[in-house]
Amino acid sequence: MAPTPLKRKRDGPKSNTKKPNFTSDSKKPKLNASSVKDNLTKKPFKFPKKDFAPSVKKDETEVSKKVQRIRSKELAEARKKKRKKHYSLEQELALLWEKMRRRNIAKNDRSMLVSEALKKMKGKISEIASSHVSSRVLQTCVKHCSQEERNAVFVELRPNFIAMSTNTYAVHLVTKMLDNVAEFISSLHGHVASLLRHMVGSLVVEHVYNLGNATQKQALLVELYSPELQLFKDMVTVKETRLVDIISKLKLQKSSVIRHMTSVLQPILEKGILDHSIVHRAILDCLYILLNPILQTSAADIIQQLSGLDLVRMIHTNDGSRLGILCVKHGSAKERKKIIKGMKSHVQKIAQDKFGSIVLVCIFSVVDDTKLVSKIIIRELESNLKELLLQQSGQRLILQLLHPNSTRYLTPNDITSLGLSVPSLSNKGELNDGEAAEEEKKDEGDGVNTSIQLSEGGKKDSFKRRQELLVNSGLAEKLIDACCEMAGDLLRSKSGKDVIYEVVTGGADGILHPTLDEKLSLLYEAIASLASEPKVDEQKEEHLLEQFHSSRTLRKLVLDSPEFASTLWEIALKGKIADWVKGHSSKVVKAFLETSNSTVKELAKKELQPFVKNGDLSVE
Repeated sequence: MAPTPLKRKRDGPKSNTKKPNFTSDSKKPKLNASSVKDNLTKKPFKFPKKDFAPSVKKDETEVSKKVQRIRSKELAEARKKKRKKHYSLEQELALLWEKMRRRNIAKNDRSMLVSEALKKMKGKISEIASSHVSSRVLQTCVKHCSQEERNAVFVELRPNFIAMSTNTYAVHLVTKMLDNVAEFISSLHGHVASLLRHMVGSLVVEHVYNLGNATQKQALLVELYSPELQLFKDMVTVKETRLVDIISKLKLQKSSVIRHMTSVLQPILEKGILDHSIVHRAILDCLYILLNPILQTSAADIIQQLSGLDLVRMIHTNDGSRLGILCVKHGSAKERKKIIKGMKSHVQKIAQDKFGSIVLVCIFSVVDDTKLVSKIIIRELESNLKELLLQQSGQRLILQLLHPNSTRYLTPNDITSLGLSVPSLSNKGELNDGEAAEEEKKDEGDGVNTSIQLSEGGKKDSFKRRQELLVNSGLAEKLIDACCEMAGDLLRSKSGKDVIYEVVTGGADGILHPTLDEKLSLLYEAIASLASEPKVDEQKEEHLLEQFHSSRTLRKLVLDSPEFASTLWEIALKGKIADWVKGHSSKVVKAFLETSNSTVKELAKKELQPFVKNGDLSVE
């Protein structure tokens, strides 16, 4: 029987969805001889042992872990004993330290523990002082021990002071042992420059420099000047405080001094060790030597190198701020821009610093780029203006804009610092050889210009510069708003009263008039409303008319500001004079008889005349 022929499938209509063919063998991997061979040679799969491992009791695993920890600790201890010579001694000292540093321990018990610790360390103090633990123990012992024990520790450490000064942990012990500064300075002889180049050792030199008197400070500085000065340091007296005077007395060559100072100071600048006052003084003295036309380029190079973030780190000391003032005054426009940009996000801290604020005062007086100053410095001052108004150094900046270079608000030291200048860099013209020699002689004799007549360093008119920084920047408007809110606090404050006085009177040259007259009238009313508060026997704060500082400030305002005198009279004192004719308030009342506002003066005379006749108010 013949086989039935296969029927051909008809192509039906195509559907959008395809049904998966699970029975088809077309997608199965084809096996060939090589793949079969590989599968046969592969190792059979083994399940992880932990899944089929026999179960271990939980207690046994915990015991084994404890044993492992104990063994690892023992091994670590053994390694430390091999590595550290006095490891067991350090462990004993640490236990004693935990007891002696407690606050609630008796004084006798602590002294016994300290004596015990010092006995164990005797003869080994210099060796274990560099340890992290032992240095702390020694510091506590030195703090609480007797003077005899302290002297014994000092004698044992004295030969190793230089080596210990460069150790991260031992340096703290060295700084606590500086009872005899003169003896320690003698041990530093010949090592001052090398220690200043060390990040840790420089801390010791700075600490000794701050503790020493003028003679001892000079002994440290001499080692940075010249090798010859180290040999003839006994010939230098305290009168020669400036390096220029020392060079002229000993007849040294400036070139050799500059060469030695450059070799000492350049590595310090490169390493960024710029926070110490001894470094600031050395750089300032180096700059003073270069105050002659022949070495003008060298002075300009120093100013160029310091301009920027490095200068911001230096202006927190007296010499550092003077160095900053010289850099601002004699730097180019590009260097001034770098200095101001380097102050970004640090303005608030600089403004509250005693010496740093003087550099900002110099910037306000010298820099002509008021847009840059407003963008970086003024904006940061505005963000925390209320706090600045109650802080003495911060007030100095506002007062400089309102009443510049006033001896009333600046100390003699501030005026001296702001008057510093470099004659060779100030002179823009070219000098011939004869003029250069004359200038060099002047520099050796005088060194620094410190005239009280402070000259403006920029080309822009000083009033225009102040107006752009104070009024056009919007600072003045915010200043008046802050004074309205804080009028009582500022008037009662010893230094804040100066700010509100200058604002109310409109500043020097009437800088706030007529732009802000409306704002100023609101300030007049705010002060007058506080002064109009009734007199109460028991008050948290003294009344404005009776408080010492506020009464005297109001008196001055009545005399110097006719508009304010009129507002104060109308709101606070008209018809209420009887309450204020005695005490500190009488000074304010009598000021109305001398005010320049004639209308108010006549009204006050009529109301005060009965009290003058009765003797309640003395006009003299």
